[in-house]
Amino acid sequence: MARRTRATTADDTDSLKENVEVNAGGKQVKVKQEGTKKGKARRVESDEEEVEEQVPSQPNGTDFHEVDQDAEGEEVDEDGVEEGEGTPRGRKRARINSVGASVPSSPKQERVLTLPRDDDGFIPGSVVRIQLENFVTYDWVEFRPGPYLNMIFGPNGTGKSSIACAICLGLNWPPSILGRASEISSFVKNDKESGHIEIELKGAKGEPNLVIRRNLSAKTRASTFTLNGKQTTGKEISSRMAKLNVQVGNLCSFLPQDKVSEFAQMTPQQLLRETQRAAGDPNLTMWHNTLITSGKELKTVQERVKENQELLRVMEDRNAQLERDVERYKERLKIEKKISQLRVLIPVKEYHEAKERYAQAKERQRTLHARVTRLRDRDAPVDAKLRQLDTQYKEFEKAREKKKNASKAKFQQLKTKWQNSEALENEADEVTNQLDGLKRAEKDRAKRIKDLENQIRKMQNELDDPPKLEDLQAINDEIRQLSTEHNRMKSCMEELQERQKANIDASAAQKAKIDDAMGQLQRLDDVRHRKLENLRKWDPHHAEAVSWLRNNQNKFKMEVFEPPMICCSVPDKRFTNAVEACFNVNQLKTFVAQCEEDYELLNRCLNDSNEAGLRKDATKINTWFRPKVEHLGPPMNDEELKALGFDTYAIDKINCPDGLLWYLTRELNLHRTAIALDGSKVDVSAAMEAVSRFGPRGEGGGATFIAGNVVNIVQRSRYGKRAAQNSTREVRPARNLVNSAVDPEVKKQLDQTLQEARQTLEEINEDGNELAGEERKIRNEDSQYKKKFGALDERKKKVVDTQKHLATLDAKIGTNKKKLKELESAPSADEKRADLRGLLLNLSRKRVKIALEYRQLISAAVADQAAATRSGLEFLQVSANKNALKALCEEKQVGYQHALAEFEEAHRIYLALKAEAKEKRDLSVALVRAMDQDFQDEFARMEVEGTVHVKTVEDLEAELEVEKANLEMIMQTNPGVIEQYEKRKAEIAKLTRSLKDREKTSQRLERTMKSARDNWQPALERLVESIGQKFSAAFDRIGCAGEIKIGPHDDYDKWAIDILVKFRDKEKLQLLTGQRQSGGERSLTTILYLMSLTEEARTPFSLVDEINQGMDQRAERAVHNSMVTVTCQDDSCQYFLITPKLLPDLLYHKRMKVLCVNNGDWLPEEKGIGNMMSLIDTFVRMRDRSARTG
Repeated sequence: MARRTRATTADDTDSLKENVEVNAGGKQVKVKQEGTKKGKARRVESDEEEVEEQVPSQPNGTDFHEVDQDAEGEEVDEDGVEEGEGTPRGRKRARINSVGASVPSSPKQERVLTLPRDDDGFIPGSVVRIQLENFVTYDWVEFRPGPYLNMIFGPNGTGKSSIACAICLGLNWPPSILGRASEISSFVKNDKESGHIEIELKGAKGEPNLVIRRNLSAKTRASTFTLNGKQTTGKEISSRMAKLNVQVGNLCSFLPQDKVSEFAQMTPQQLLRETQRAAGDPNLTMWHNTLITSGKELKTVQERVKENQELLRVMEDRNAQLERDVERYKERLKIEKKISQLRVLIPVKEYHEAKERYAQAKERQRTLHARVTRLRDRDAPVDAKLRQLDTQYKEFEKAREKKKNASKAKFQQLKTKWQNSEALENEADEVTNQLDGLKRAEKDRAKRIKDLENQIRKMQNELDDPPKLEDLQAINDEIRQLSTEHNRMKSCMEELQERQKANIDASAAQKAKIDDAMGQLQRLDDVRHRKLENLRKWDPHHAEAVSWLRNNQNKFKMEVFEPPMICCSVPDKRFTNAVEACFNVNQLKTFVAQCEEDYELLNRCLNDSNEAGLRKDATKINTWFRPKVEHLGPPMNDEELKALGFDTYAIDKINCPDGLLWYLTRELNLHRTAIALDGSKVDVSAAMEAVSRFGPRGEGGGATFIAGNVVNIVQRSRYGKRAAQNSTREVRPARNLVNSAVDPEVKKQLDQTLQEARQTLEEINEDGNELAGEERKIRNEDSQYKKKFGALDERKKKVVDTQKHLATLDAKIGTNKKKLKELESAPSADEKRADLRGLLLNLSRKRVKIALEYRQLISAAVADQAAATRSGLEFLQVSANKNALKALCEEKQVGYQHALAEFEEAHRIYLALKAEAKEKRDLSVALVRAMDQDFQDEFARMEVEGTVHVKTVEDLEAELEVEKANLEMIMQTNPGVIEQYEKRKAEIAKLTRSLKDREKTSQRLERTMKSARDNWQPALERLVESIGQKFSAAFDRIGCAGEIKIGPHDDYDKWAIDILVKFRDKEKLQLLTGQRQSGGERSLTTILYLMSLTEEARTPFSLVDEINQGMDQRAERAVHNSMVTVTCQDDSCQYFLITPKLLPDLLYHKRMKVLCVNNGDWLPEEKGIGNMMSLIDTFVRMRDRSARTG
C-alpha cells in the first residue's frame, strides 16, 4: 500500500508525525507526539549489566542448582566427584527425580500447549499494547497487535525493526540479542535526553495484564523499570518473563533483522538446544542438561574408578609382598617386648631376694652385737690396767728414742770431722806434688817462648813482602757494567716472552675458532642435529631432554626412543604432509619406552625429580609406554584400498625404529589411516562406510583417512541407526618430519669465518717464527755474558782471597805476641816454691785443730750411749709387764674375741647386703619407670596378686635365654617397610571406601541417565519428527527438498539437529551452513524451519524481521501463504512478521492483523489530519460509487 505525503514547513522536519495502524476490521489507532515529560522517574541501575546476558529460558522458573542426593538418599561422595561452588566444576547438579528430570515428569503427549488462552483470544505473555517515546525513529507511538499473526510492514527507515528492538529491550533482554548497538543509551532518539518503552503483556487468565515500562537516558547506561506503575528491578522483570516462558533470547522464537544470518551459522548443537527451549516437552532442556552433566560426571567417575581399581590392585599386590615381613616383624616386636619385660623382672626379683638376705644379715648382726657388749663389760678392770701399762710403754719408748737420736747425732759429727781431716790430707799431698814438678814446668815455658818467636818472625816476613794484586775497584766496575748490559738483555727477553705468549694465545684462539666452525659445518650436515635444533627453537625443554637421553641411554634396560619428529622420517616427500597430519603436537614430542621399568625410570628422571638437570619451571615431558596386546587391524584390505582410490596406509610411508612401530600403531592408528594423494579419486561416502565398519566382536566403528588435503575423522554412533559421522580438517604443510635444508647464509658465514681464521693463523705463525729468531739471538748474547762474568768473578775471588790471607796473618801475629808477653812475665820457680811451702804449713795446722775436736766428741758420745742403754732397759721392763698382762687377758677373753670376730664378719656382710639391696632397688625402680604405662599397670597388678615372686631369678634368666634364641632365629626387618605397609594398608582401606562410593555414584548416575534418556530421546524424536514432516512438506510445496534429522553422539553435549536442504534437482541434500547456501536460500530455510517450529512452540509470541529478503516471488508467496495458514489456527500463538514489502494478491485470514508503519518527515503535526483510515474509507466509498454508476 502506497503512502501519501504532503509538504510541510521547515520547522516540522525534526518532529515525529502521526502514524496510523490499519487492521482488517478498519480499526485505527492514532499516534501522536507527546510534549515535555512531567516529572522524572527514579533511576535504577538495571540495564544490560543487570541482565548479565542471561536469557530466561527455564519454564516455570525452576531452579536447577539444588544440591543432589541419589535415589537411595545418600549424600555425594567425599572425594569430590560431585563438586559444588568453589570447585573447578563451579556448579551443582540438579536434584533428580525418578524419571531423570529436575522437575516432576509430565505424561507423554502429542502436543505441548502454552498457557490457556483468554476470552479475548490472547495467550498469557502475548503483547497487548506497545508504547514508545523518543525511541530510535519514534517521537511517540502506541499500537495494539492482534493475538495471532501480526504483519508489520512499511518502507525502509520508518522504524519497523525498532519495534523488535523495543520488545527486546522493554522486556529486559540485553542489546546484544539484537546485534546492533551495545549500549542501551544508543536507542534514545538523537537530540533527545530520555525516552521510554512501555509494553503491556497479557496476564494469566483471571489476572490483570502486566504493564512494563523501561525509562531510558541518552547520557547514561542506567535505566529504570516500573511494573503496573510501581518501581521494580530488572531481575523481577526477568523472573516474570521466565514464568510466562517469553524467549526473546532464542533465535527460534525471536529473530531480529541483524540476527537472520546467525541462525544459519548456528551449530547443529546450538540449534538442538534452541529448538528444545522453544518447542516440545517443557522438560526437554532439563532432561538434556541432566544427560550432559551426568554424562560428563559419569565419565569422570568411571575414569577415576578405573584408575582407583588399578591403583588398588597395585597397592594390594605390593602389600601382599610385604605381609610376610610384617608378620615376622610383629613377632620380633612381641619377642623384643617379652625380653624387655624379663630384663625388668629379673632385677626386680634379684632385689626381692637381696632384700630377704639383707633382713637375715641384719638380724644376725644385732644378736652378735649384744653378745660382744656383754663380754666387754665383764673384762673392763683388766682392760683399764692394760691401758695404763700401754701408756707407760709409749712414754718410755719415746724417751729411749730421744737418747738414741742424741747418740746418733754425736757419731754423725765424728764422721764429718774425719772426712774434713782426710780432705786436708789430700790437699797437702797435691801441694807436695807441685813442689816436685816446678823444674819440669820451667823447661816447658822456655820452649814455648822460642816457638812463638819463630812463628811471629815468619809471618812478619810474609806480610812485609806481599804478592802483587789487581785493582778490586776496577774489577767491580767491569762487573757492574756487564750486569747493566745483562739487565737490558733480560728486559728484552721478558718483553719477547710476553709477545710469544700473546702469539701462542692468538694461535690457540684461531685454532679453536677453526675447530668450532668445522664442527658447526659438520652439524649442519647432520639431519638429526638439525631436527634437534628445530625442536630447541620450538620447545627448549624437550630438546634438553633429548640431549640428556643421548648421554644417558646406558641407564635403561632397553632402548628409549627419541620423539618421532627426530627419529622418524618420510622418504617419499609426496606423503610428508599427510603423514605429519596424523600427529598432534604432543605426539610429535613424546619419548617412547619399551618396558615399564624404563618408563618409570624415564618419568622419574625427566618429570618427578631433577636428576636430568632440567629446570624446575620446565613443562612436563611427554612419555609413553603400553604393554603389547592384540589390536585392531586395518579397516580395508589392499584390494578395497585401491578400489576406493587410496594409495596406501600412513604406516607404510614412514621410516622409524622397529620398537617405535607399536607406539605408531597403538597410539596413532597409522596402520588404519588410509592416504590418497588425489582426493578427487576418493568416494568420501563409500570411504566413510568402509573405514567405520564394525568387526565381528563389535570392535571398530571409526577411523581416519586423508583424501588430498582433507583429513576425514569418521565415527559411527553406537545408538539409534548407527549412522557414520564425519568431521574434517585441512592438511597443513609439514614442518617437523621434513629434512630441514641447510641455511645457505649460515653455511656461507661459517665458510667465511673458517677462511678468515686460517689466514689469521698463518700470519700469527709467521710472527711466531720471527719471535723465535729474536729469542735465539738473545740467548746467544746471554751465553757470552755468562762467560765474561765467570772470568771477572774468578779474578775478583783471587784478589779477595789474598787480602783475607794477609789480614789473617796480621791477626795471628798480634795473638802470638800477646801469648809471648804472658809467658815472659810469668813469676820465677823460687817464688813459686816458697808459696807452696807456706800453703803446706797452713794445711798441717788445720788438721791438728780437727784432731782435738774429734777427741772431745768421742767423750760426749760415750756418755750419751750410756744414757740410751739405761732408757732401753727401762722400756724393756715395761714392755715385758704389758705383754705378760696382755697374755693373761687374752687367756681370759678368748670368748670375747671370738664373739667380736663373729660380729665384725656379720657386720661386714650386713653392710654389703644393704648396699647390694639398695643398688638393686634403685635399678629395678628405674627400669619399671622406664617402661610404658601398660607394663607399669600390669606390674602393679602382679605385685598385688603376688605373681611377681612366683618364678625365681634362675627361672627368669632361663626364660630370657629362650626368648633371645627365638629372637635370633627371626631376621631383622627394616622398620621403614612396616611403616610403609601400615601406611599403604590405611590407604587401601580409604581407597576401597572411596571406590565403593564412586561405584555407587556411577550406578546412580547410570540410573539417572537411563531414566532421563528414556524420557528425553523419545520426546526429542517426536518433536523433530513433527517439525521435520512440516519442514519437508513446506519444501515440497515450493518444489525443493528439505529434511531435519537428529545427529546422535556418545557425548550428549554434541547431539545435534541437522538441517539438510536441496534447491536444485541435480543437487544432493546438503547441510545448511553459513557459507554453502546463498543468502536467499538461507532466509527461505530459516523461515520454513521457524514456521515448522511454530506449531510446536510453547512461547506466547514469536517474531521474525525481514526474513523474506533475497527470496524470489514464488518462494515469497509460498512462504507467506504457509505462514498465514500456520499462524492463524485456533491454537496458534501470537506471531510478528516484519517486512518492507508485500506481493499483491496474497492469502488473507480474518485472524491476522496488518500494521502499516506510516512514519516520516512530512506527516502533519495536527491530530486528525493525514489520517490513513480516513483516506482508506474515502477510497472505498469512491470505489463503491463508481461501481454503482458504472
